[in-house]
Amino acid sequence: MTKPFKTESSQIVWSCPWYNVRQDKIITPDGRPGVYNVVQVPGAAWIIPVTPDGNVILIRSYRYTVDAWCYEIPAGGLKPGQTLAETARQELLEEIGGVAASLDYIGQFFTSNGISNEAAHIFLATGVMLEHEPTPEPTEVIEIHAKSVSEVLRMAQANEISDGPSALALLLCAERLRKMAG
Repeated sequence: MTKPFKTESSQIVWSCPWYNVRQDKIITPDGRPGVYNVVQVPGAAWIIPVTPDGNVILIRSYRYTVDAWCYEIPAGGLKPGQTLAETARQELLEEIGGVAASLDYIGQFFTSNGISNEAAHIFLATGVMLEHEPTPEPTEVIEIHAKSVSEVLRMAQANEISDGPSALALLLCAERLRKMAG
């Protein structure tokens, strides 16, 4: 299948340690020249932590960008030289002090494919024990909440989990989570 856009040139016009902005000069499908800006993000892992007693651990984070407290599942950006699973395990440890007995890769989706190439890689972590003190990054303000599977799925369906990737990850795992809850 042919691509409807033609890229004439690309350049990074802004960057920081977590992402950059690539500006492409393009030819649109109708033949006109244009400019398209793409936020390039290395991707991230989102982890649904389930404890041995069947609770799901949510975090409640203050998000400066939207000036709100948001329920989410632990997540974090991929770092150079790290596998997806290593990233998932590191984020569990940093954000909730958790260690998983088992970590299953569920799949991926794009978080904002109109402006970004970020892929969300979803993991289901089971047998999660909160064995360590969380060590969040300086910009992370996090509360930890253990909730039943039914409550977490109700929250996702009721839009009480406003972080899109977290809500979608939970809904993608809804059947597995219900089976675990018995």
